[in-house]
Amino acid sequence: MDALRQSKRSGVCAALDMMMPVWILLSTVSGLKAEDDGMEELATEKEAEESHRQDSVNLLTFILLLTLTILTIWLFKHRRVRFLHETGLAMIYGLLVGVILRYGIPATSYHNKTPPSCSLKEGPASTLLLNVSGKFFEYTLKGEINSREIHNVEQNDMLRKVTFDPEVFFNILLPPIIFHAGYSLKKRHFFRNLGSIITYAFLGTAISCFVIGNLMYGVVKLMQVVGQLTDKFYYTDCLFFGAVISATDPVTVLAIFNELHADGDLYALLFGESVMNDAVAIVLSSSIVAYQPSGTNTHMFDASAFFKSVGVFLGIFSGSFVMGAATGVVTALISFFDFTKLHCFPLLETALFFLMSWSTFLLAEACGFTGVVAVLFCGITQAHYTYNNLSEESTKRTKQLFEVLHFLAENFIFSYMGLALFTFQNHIFSPIFIIGAFIAIFIGRAFNIYPLSFLLNLGRRHKIKGNFQHMMMFAGLRGAMAFALAIRDTATYARQMMFTTTLLIVFFTVWVFGGGTTAMLSWLHISKTKQESAWLFRLWYTFDHNYLKPILTHSGPPLTSTLPSYCGPLASCLTSPQAYENHEQLRDHDSDLIRNDSDLTYTFGDTAITANGAVNGKRSGSTSEEALERELDSREQELLSRGTHRLVPSSLHILRAERPVLQR
Repeated sequence: MDALRQSKRSGVCAALDMMMPVWILLSTVSGLKAEDDGMEELATEKEAEESHRQDSVNLLTFILLLTLTILTIWLFKHRRVRFLHETGLAMIYGLLVGVILRYGIPATSYHNKTPPSCSLKEGPASTLLLNVSGKFFEYTLKGEINSREIHNVEQNDMLRKVTFDPEVFFNILLPPIIFHAGYSLKKRHFFRNLGSIITYAFLGTAISCFVIGNLMYGVVKLMQVVGQLTDKFYYTDCLFFGAVISATDPVTVLAIFNELHADGDLYALLFGESVMNDAVAIVLSSSIVAYQPSGTNTHMFDASAFFKSVGVFLGIFSGSFVMGAATGVVTALISFFDFTKLHCFPLLETALFFLMSWSTFLLAEACGFTGVVAVLFCGITQAHYTYNNLSEESTKRTKQLFEVLHFLAENFIFSYMGLALFTFQNHIFSPIFIIGAFIAIFIGRAFNIYPLSFLLNLGRRHKIKGNFQHMMMFAGLRGAMAFALAIRDTATYARQMMFTTTLLIVFFTVWVFGGGTTAMLSWLHISKTKQESAWLFRLWYTFDHNYLKPILTHSGPPLTSTLPSYCGPLASCLTSPQAYENHEQLRDHDSDLIRNDSDLTYTFGDTAITANGAVNGKRSGSTSEEALERELDSREQELLSRGTHRLVPSSLHILRAERPVLQR
């Protein structure tokens, strides 16, 4: 029995002795695996930290670019230098930094292995899941890479990091630029020329789009003949390029106009056209993309598809307009009602104003409309109604907030343009296409300005003179909107060529035309001229001043004085109590624009200007409008700030004692 036990014990010991190496081996393997996992986690953490540092350096680069631009702008303004605008300066600095990033920074390579190959029946997936040794990894599609530069792209991680997602431009940088354009609109001159601005913006942009598109289609056919076209380039692509490059941005010209106090109507025509045609260009480009003819060839003309695209254009534009105006009205009503007490909290009031304005853009995009159109008309509505309901502190805050955001966003985009010339990986430089594009945009601009100006002059009292037309032709600069539209889609050969050409056109027009604005103004002998008073504005003003302003703001005449007597209870309900208190003190800043020769007499102290042009009881050879303008120009110095009519201290006596009195 003892021998049996001893034999069993010895067998167990022998088994343990045999299992010991296995346990040691398993423990070693587990330790090595744990150590490998720890090393892998450490490597991942180091890579994440390095990526974080790289992102910080990239953002710091752009901040330093903007800082350098601001300091140089200060120097230029101090020295009164006008040959180069801040946007052109930002592009130059962007170019210099792009050269440094492309050629001055050593390459960093993680691996030099040949990438794996696979074939797909369909297009590349946006998200890829890989099973690597039992672990699943997710990869996101970045875009197509040129096979000739694949190793350069892999090696220079900096170039990939400084290339922003196009949606950043549309959702973050464009909204404050477009909103500021509507919010800072000088309504006095804008609405005087409203009919002309709409004509240039809508009809002119469409003409320019189709002229440029058809000319570029001829250029593409020429490239095909001489063997310079290596991939597909359809007629619809040419029309899309025509829509993109028709978006004008004369920011340099307008800045110089402000500094030199150039003619107000010319400024309004250029500024209004640029603001409106940005909206038209983006909707037009969307309509061209939506053009889908039936049949095998989807790029030939089809009448039903054409009218469908026209319907898409009208639907998107009108829907975006309604959404933007509605948001502005809602914000005006929120700030109008006294029970909200928002005016007691300027910080909250400003924050709500900001969020409501920005959400207009995103709401329109989410609903399938165009955020650019929506936020533009939201800005115009906010300036016309909501601004009058804000507290004094909030009016200053909102004005300064959007002015700063507009300045930073615009200069950031122009800096990025210079950077993108060297950091963008898929440039396609085609000399024939580039030269043809320059010729086409000049011809398209000419077909826009000169024929429409001739037609408009048939119905205008104060004609758009020849030197004004030449200046408008010269001021057709391309800028942020054309760049943003071009960079939004660079997936195909045609779109990559369009993007490269658009960049070069922006550079040339901003530097050459923007820099030559002062000389052109002098050469064309452009000075202040008589101002137009549009009949369309007179009709709108009457309705707006008598009905909308009293409902949405605390200014304007009480509804009890404008609505019929049988609407008395409704008028009393809708009219703000402050409107009765302010009725005698407030004078609408646009009221000096409404002149009706049949029933008005203007009185300035001892000077009376009657409807038939008589001054002090004597007939004059000029009309009442001309006499009134001479009187106002000689005795009144105007400062237009946020659409509010103000007088400098030297002319305050006009406001107190000699304010215009309208007598029926």
